[in-house]
Amino acid sequence: MTERFYQAPYQTRLATRVLSHDDAGLTLEDTLCYPLGGGQPGDSATLTLADGATLRIADTRRDRETRAIQHQTESDVRLAPGTEVTLELDWDRRYRHMRIHTCLHLLGVVIKAGVTGGNMTAESGRLDFALPEGMELDKEHIEAELNRLVAADLPLAVKMTSGEALKAQPELIRTMSVTPPLHLPEIRLIEVEGVDLQPCGGTHVARTGEVGRVRVKKIESKGARNKRVVVELAE
Repeated sequence: MTERFYQAPYQTRLATRVLSHDDAGLTLEDTLCYPLGGGQPGDSATLTLADGATLRIADTRRDRETRAIQHQTESDVRLAPGTEVTLELDWDRRYRHMRIHTCLHLLGVVIKAGVTGGNMTAESGRLDFALPEGMELDKEHIEAELNRLVAADLPLAVKMTSGEALKAQPELIRTMSVTPPLHLPEIRLIEVEGVDLQPCGGTHVARTGEVGRVRVKKIESKGARNKRVVVELAE
């Protein structure tokens, strides 16, 4: 199965066919849907059949054993293998995910500390940082720096590396709680031109200007030196 959400993050419609559909979920021959992972929610979407009937996809997950992408439908209807369908993303929700996920990359640029965790919704996102001794966080400074990087309208690009090459560049791995699959021959990197390069499998906008103005919603203490920074879209 070709995972089109990697290659065409701005594509919203796709003609495809059903591979299987059971209690575990609906597997398609091809998909635009991003499966839950890396702190990013799974996509929601609508399937339209040849007769015009529709089926709502509420969530998308990846099977831990088979690695197949499974779409979670809202009804008990089961589609037969080979059924032709048109998949249409819930684009407004996906695009907000792309904007917030990109903002979290910028947050990691502004706060130069190890990331111990993160999560996001269509409304906000957060990263947890293990701060070095003596480092303090200033909400207004962080917000100003984030919006400076947004206003710079920097391009993002996908690059590929190998697990072996990434082992030789451990500084690219920012997340302390999750290690990239270093055994793989290819690992996806996201580059924000001139400011950031790190492994990431999520979806992002093409330029930082698409993120729009952001706010630092709050900064919370999650331990002696562990701080949670929550950001949200201002528009």
